[in-house]
Amino acid sequence: MKVRTRFAPSPTGFIHLGNIRSALYPWAFARSQGGTFILRIEDTDLERSSQEAVDVILEGMKWLGLDPDEGPFYQMQRMERYRAVVQEMQDKGLVYPCYMSVAELDALREKQMAAKQKPRYDGTWRPEPGKTLPPVPEGVQPVLRFKNPIGGVVAWDDKVKGRIEIANDELDDLVIARPDGTPTYNFCVVVDDIDMQITHVIRGDDHVNNTPRQINIFRALGYEPPVFAHLPTVLNEQGEKMSKRNGAKPVTGYRDEGYLADAVVNYLARLGWSHGDDEIFSREQFLQWFNLDHLGKSAAQFDDAKLRWVNSQHMKAMDDAALAQLVEPLLRQRGVEPDARLPVICGLVKDRCDTLLVLADWAQRFYADVTPNADEAAKHITDGVRPAISMLAKTLETNEWTKEAIGEAIKDVLRATGLKMPQLAMPVRVLVMGTAQTPSLDAVLAASRREVVVERLRKA
Repeated sequence: MKVRTRFAPSPTGFIHLGNIRSALYPWAFARSQGGTFILRIEDTDLERSSQEAVDVILEGMKWLGLDPDEGPFYQMQRMERYRAVVQEMQDKGLVYPCYMSVAELDALREKQMAAKQKPRYDGTWRPEPGKTLPPVPEGVQPVLRFKNPIGGVVAWDDKVKGRIEIANDELDDLVIARPDGTPTYNFCVVVDDIDMQITHVIRGDDHVNNTPRQINIFRALGYEPPVFAHLPTVLNEQGEKMSKRNGAKPVTGYRDEGYLADAVVNYLARLGWSHGDDEIFSREQFLQWFNLDHLGKSAAQFDDAKLRWVNSQHMKAMDDAALAQLVEPLLRQRGVEPDARLPVICGLVKDRCDTLLVLADWAQRFYADVTPNADEAAKHITDGVRPAISMLAKTLETNEWTKEAIGEAIKDVLRATGLKMPQLAMPVRVLVMGTAQTPSLDAVLAASRREVVVERLRKA
């Protein structure tokens, strides 16, 4: 059996990290098993669905490298297929028209709740042998309800939650088509999963209550249901369910804030799955290790500081030239024109950065004017050190422009003036980079342009 998984988001809000994890795991499982990953947009909620939300789904998945093998398929474009299956179910007596109005249904539920019963449809219009149905009201378009099995249980072995059993008597007869004939969510999902030959449904545990209903529809249509794995919720930093309402940002927001796609994939993978104590791993390692047996059973909590740390580790490990390719457009957006030095600069300062934006801030110091930090300038650029700075500036005018030669020039000035390294290095850093906290001074100067360094030192 070839593995076929799917991600089926509803474009009713901007997709956030908690949502996209439900794409990551089915994608990873399909990739790890040599299977097929399908993208399906469940856009039947016409009032709340938007093209803008669809675009964020597509952009976010493309940025993260979660490319589908098939799709995107749109449910609204499959309406004829759903109606054909509804007709098939009618022909087989699997569904029946129900004329109970919304007001009648509400009254029934209130009565049940007052009697401390579970609110549910009571089967008034369900045809049974020997049962007399109420007279059909005039001018009322019925909904179509699925004849849920009576008695017995619906059971499945969930890959996350273990064995789950629900009594059929707990389930009422599900509406599968509205009065205007449009099919409902739980019905469309089953038809899609059958047609797309989905073998594994990996989704959030907010769908657990839908699963027994969907399993019964699968079997009524003559198909065995797929394997289910229901993922625990992702919580925000306040311990609430991650959602747009609770401040979750669109996935594309992390791209715009300078996070690496591989780092976000690494971080998301660990929000509900583990491989021993491994915290930092490549995409290739993730796909090599991933399976459904090590999915976590408890809710995972998002931690912005941890994400930044994971991102910093990926930046440190990244090839300098590849990093420069990502930083270059950020500099150009700021009106800065980078040159061939950029990979060297990225390699020099990447250990100090946790996002590409921070790295771009550092790189910009090598290309654009800097304003020395006022407090650090007052502390380090003193009358006692100005002659040494001037001497260094003069030496660097003609010095060979290599890290080693610059290092020797600095030592010559220290020997000539009797100063200690920090007494000279700190003010030079402030003047050249705007801050006293930089990587090795000789390396910083070598990565800078000679004329810029000399000009900035003369400002002392």
